[in-house]
Amino acid sequence: MNVKTKLIDRLRPVLLGVALLSGAVHAAVQPLDRVVAIVDNDVVMQSQLDQRVHEVQQTIAKRGGGVPPTSALEQQVLERLIVENLQLQIGERSGIRITDEELNQAIGTIAQRNGMSLDQFRAALAHDGLSFDDAREQVKREMIISRVRQRRVAERIQVSEQEVKNFLASDLGKMQMSEEYRLANILIPTPEAANSDDIQKAARKVGDVYQQLRQGADFGQMAIANSASENALEGGEMGWRKAGQLPPDFAKMLSSMPVGEITQPIRIPNGFIILKLEEKRGGSENVLRDEVHVRHILIKPSEIRSEAATQQLAERLYDRIKNGEDFGELAKSFSEDPGSALNGGDLNWVDPNSLVPEFREQMANAQQGVVTKPFKTQYGWHVLEVLGRRATDSTEQAREQQALSVLRNRKYDEELQTWLRQIRDEAYVEIKLPGADQAAQ
Repeated sequence: MNVKTKLIDRLRPVLLGVALLSGAVHAAVQPLDRVVAIVDNDVVMQSQLDQRVHEVQQTIAKRGGGVPPTSALEQQVLERLIVENLQLQIGERSGIRITDEELNQAIGTIAQRNGMSLDQFRAALAHDGLSFDDAREQVKREMIISRVRQRRVAERIQVSEQEVKNFLASDLGKMQMSEEYRLANILIPTPEAANSDDIQKAARKVGDVYQQLRQGADFGQMAIANSASENALEGGEMGWRKAGQLPPDFAKMLSSMPVGEITQPIRIPNGFIILKLEEKRGGSENVLRDEVHVRHILIKPSEIRSEAATQQLAERLYDRIKNGEDFGELAKSFSEDPGSALNGGDLNWVDPNSLVPEFREQMANAQQGVVTKPFKTQYGWHVLEVLGRRATDSTEQAREQQALSVLRNRKYDEELQTWLRQIRDEAYVEIKLPGADQAAQ
C-alpha cells in the first residue's frame, strides 16, 4: 500500500474544506493531520480516528443511549482501526481488489436502502459531518475485509471424524441432535411451602382439568382458564423443545406419544403439569430416505449489498460457471455459507426434507450435473448443482452431516477471533495517540 498516496487521499477533504471557506485568509488555522499509529507498513491518521469516533458517537446517540466522552472512545476505536488496517494489508498482499463497478453498486445500494437518491445520500452525509469520499472509502474497506476473512478463516477450519463422533456422544450434541417437540402445558401450582392439604387441593384440581380434557375440552381454553404458567394466555403454547432439554422422564414419555395426545398430570416441584404434544420432528428414524448429493454457492444481501445487487452477483457467478469456470473454486472465493464454502460448496448427501422449500424444489427439478439458474431463499441467492441421487438409510449419515455443519459454523466464529488476535499480536504496532499506552511489537 502506498503510504504517501493514502495520506494525500486522507488530507484532501481537509485541504479542500480550507480552500472553500469564505474569508479563508482570516479563518482559524486548520490543524494538520498526523499519525496516531504505525501499523506494519501503513499508518492510522488522526483524521481516520476522528471520523470513526464521530460515527460511533452518532450511532450511540441514535440508539438513545448516553454518548461517552471522546477520550473514552478513542483508544477502543483506535484498536479497531489497527485490526482493520492489518486485514486491509493482507488483502493488498493477497491481490484482493474491489472494482469501481462493485463499489459504485454498493454505494448505490446503501443509498437505496435508506430511501435516498445518490445526491440525497451525499447531502445526508454532509449533514452528519461525513465526507462522501470517506464514506466510499469505508465501504471499500469493509468489502475487502469481508473477503479476507472469508479466505483466511475458512482455510483454517478442519473438523475430524473423531470430533463429529465426540460431539454426537456429548450431552450438548445429544441435545442439539435429539428429537424436537412442540408442546403446550397447563400448570396447576402449589404454594412455595405447600402442606399436605395444599398438595391434595392442587391434585384434585388438576385431576378435574385432566378429565375435562379427556372428554374433549379445548386444551387452549382450559389453559387460559386454569393454568398458572407464563404462557397461559397463549393457550399454554411452549414452542419447540429439544428432547435433550427436557427431564429424562418427560422425554421418554413424549417419544412414545402420538401427536395430539396429552400426558397424565405430572408432579413437579412447584405443582402439577399436563403436557400436550402438538408436533414432533427430527430424531432418529430408521427409514429409507431419498438423498441428494448437492453443492451450492450462497450470496447474502447485506448493508453494503442490496437484494438486486446480490441477485446480479449470483447471476454473474452462474454465467462464469456456464462459461467453463470451476464451480468449486468460485464457491471457495464467493460463497457466504461458511459450513460448505471451504469444500467448494459441497453439502454432501442431504435429506431434501431438511432443506427450506425453495431450495428443495430447485434441487428436485434440477438435472444431475446441470447448474441451476440463481434462485432466492430466506438465506439469500443460490446457484446449485446436483451431483447424485440415492435412496438409503441415512439416519446416521444425516446426523453426522448435521453435526459437521454445527461444528464448522462454531469453529468459524471461534477461529475468526483467534485469527484476529494472532494478526494483531504478530504485527508491529506503535501507538502515538497522546495519553495512550505505547505499544510496539
